Amino acid sequence: MNSSLDDDDRRLLDAASELIIRAHDTNLHRVAAAARGASGAIYLGLSLRTPRESVCAESTALANARIGGEQEVEAIVSVGLRDDGTAVILNPCGVCREVVPAIAPGIRTLVDDGGHPVWVTAADLLPMPWVRARTYD
Repeated sequence: MNSSLDDDDRRLLDAASELIIRAHDTNLHRVAAAARGASGAIYLGLSLRTPRESVCAESTALANARIGGEQEVEAIVSVGLRDDGTAVILNPCGVCREVVPAIAPGIRTLVDDGGHPVWVTAADLLPMPWVRARTYD
């Protein structure tokens, strides 16, 4: 785990924070994410809530990176909105702890460790991932 944030890390966090402040909607978009590709470009995503299904912001950010031609995503952060209107880092849900590294195996995730931002690896977030007992064709 690494708690130091450089300028690129702050830009990533700021991009996600600005998006959730601008686009927050209790019924549709409660979480924003920003992913940084190997090129240095930042790709944004919003959670999508519907009565039938919800899609996490991390997944939409990773999809946008792929759409943008990014072959490798190095870092991701997701944020929500506090009652006072400020953004706060949100730790990934269980689904994202499996999905994100499946799409971007070497990715680092910025998480909240007791009020302090900390970079973690997929293995930190999910030390014993689920695996299939067999392959079905």
